[in-house]
Amino acid sequence: MTIDFTSKGLVYGSDEAERVTVEREHAFIGEGGGPLPFELYRPPGAGGPRPAVVFVSGYPDPGLVAMLGKPLKDWASYQQWARLVAASGLVGVTYANREPGDVVELVRRLRADAAALGIDPERIGVWACSGNVPTALGLVAREQVRAAALLYGFMLDVDGTTEVADAAQQFHFAPPAVTLAELPRDTPLLVVRAGRDATPGLDASLQRFLAAAQARGLPITRIDHPEAPHAFDVVDDSPTSRRVIADVLAFLRDTLNAGVT
Repeated sequence: MTIDFTSKGLVYGSDEAERVTVEREHAFIGEGGGPLPFELYRPPGAGGPRPAVVFVSGYPDPGLVAMLGKPLKDWASYQQWARLVAASGLVGVTYANREPGDVVELVRRLRADAAALGIDPERIGVWACSGNVPTALGLVAREQVRAAALLYGFMLDVDGTTEVADAAQQFHFAPPAVTLAELPRDTPLLVVRAGRDATPGLDASLQRFLAAAQARGLPITRIDHPEAPHAFDVVDDSPTSRRVIADVLAFLRDTLNAGVT
């Protein structure tokens, strides 16, 4: 049976997530010009300024809509992740794009209008999974975000390999024009590995990246979910998957609130 990933929700939820407020009236200007919508998921009773988490897309929305009928921001799992982040006291940010690079302009808009949006411009993090992770790493290199949570994803090619570039051609995601050496040494990265991920080339590239990043001294937190398939947060309804999701939320909450009294 084929899974409709656009409509399938997470295996983890909370009552507090249902009390989150969603603002759908916002827009930013993409890198090619013209407005694009973004949405803010606010904690119940939220004041400001709050840290924010941007849910990164590595695919152009026009192609996703043509293939699957919905942009990522309208997928049930993305909306639920944004709600969970907001229930943790952060602002979840989902957005539309024309090209994956539009996320850079989104982050610049969040910073420029942070006061009006109720966001702390110095405490912006990112979340990404699967083929969206390379775009998130490109953003980390360009915009100096506070932290990044990266789940079961292709990373960056290292040591002369081309696994990520080859996968980008096969799966139509965007490989960023950045290298491991361009990633900042002070941005905490959480990398979640699905031990039974059968996506061709993914696990090898992820493990190679981890080894190279740790050798370079990057602040990596690694979570291994040994029995998990790709997209375990939507397809593996198990206590371990739910615990890993909770650990991702805790990482974002703790790193984005670090140093705040």
